[in-house]
Amino acid sequence: MPIHRSCSRYPSLIFFTVTTCFLIGVGTISSSQAEDRAIRQMMFASPDEAAAALFRAAQSSGTDALERVLGPGSEQLISSGDQIYDEAMREKFLKAYAKSHRLRKDDPIRSVLLIGEEEYPFPIPLVAEGVTWRFDSEAGADEILNRRIGENEHAAMRVMLAYVAAQMEYASQDRDGNGLQYARRFLSTPGNKDGLFWPTQEGEVTSPMGPLVAEARAEGYRRGTEQNDASVPYHGYVFKMLDGQGSAAKSGARDFVVNGRMIGGFGLAAAPAEYGNSGIMSFIVNQDGTVYEQDLGPESRMLVAEMKEYDPGEGWHAADVD
Repeated sequence: MPIHRSCSRYPSLIFFTVTTCFLIGVGTISSSQAEDRAIRQMMFASPDEAAAALFRAAQSSGTDALERVLGPGSEQLISSGDQIYDEAMREKFLKAYAKSHRLRKDDPIRSVLLIGEEEYPFPIPLVAEGVTWRFDSEAGADEILNRRIGENEHAAMRVMLAYVAAQMEYASQDRDGNGLQYARRFLSTPGNKDGLFWPTQEGEVTSPMGPLVAEARAEGYRRGTEQNDASVPYHGYVFKMLDGQGSAAKSGARDFVVNGRMIGGFGLAAAPAEYGNSGIMSFIVNQDGTVYEQDLGPESRMLVAEMKEYDPGEGWHAADVD
């Protein structure tokens, strides 16, 4: 089995801030939507009244109330394609707002809602139209997009590094009496240690991916951590194990799996669950530990689902993971 450099073990994935609030995804507001604003969007007598309405809407189930408060185009601001993440961001907003909130008046016709003890600015400003106020979703769209995509991409890259560390740890011992090898599954089959995660009792050494799975479950990601279901997004990304590497890999082309055992290396690919909404870049990594990225376009998720090999050739470049 090749010897490769190690990566830091399970870098923290808890770096999401309330600045993203619960707004996950953006779209362009068309002229026809803008013309319909007076009918669809709620107008308020003051910024304070608007902020209170936003809080009440966030407490309600579904998205209808939020869409009425935030206005045209906001249906795409509320859903990222990752329901768990969306719900978590909404809950963060509610908790931060309940702790502390105030309005900052930038000028006579613009105010910004500051949330939580750290007073993070809510990305959608309030603007005056005559004697009434409304949330200007169009003005906040780009900022929301940049915040969310940056955070999701950062999380995806850290998952890639956690995966490398977990595979190295897994292969450091003979887990099933068949010799040293890498894991071909994220989750072990019941009663076995044929994946990177298996349940442990108190006092037992945790499985290689135990910390990451525990963190994911604490955040509400249960379905994807209880079965090998790569279709379940994690922080806006889906992941797939790879079975070999192509000629662009440092050590050349080879299969990872020999006689049913993964001994030639390992690889992982990640794609945004919704291109342009939950992320832009796709990522790949192998046992060398360098994460590569590329914008694969709107078909990213399909292309990664069909990917068999780690092959960082034309278009791929080393990602800035820090």
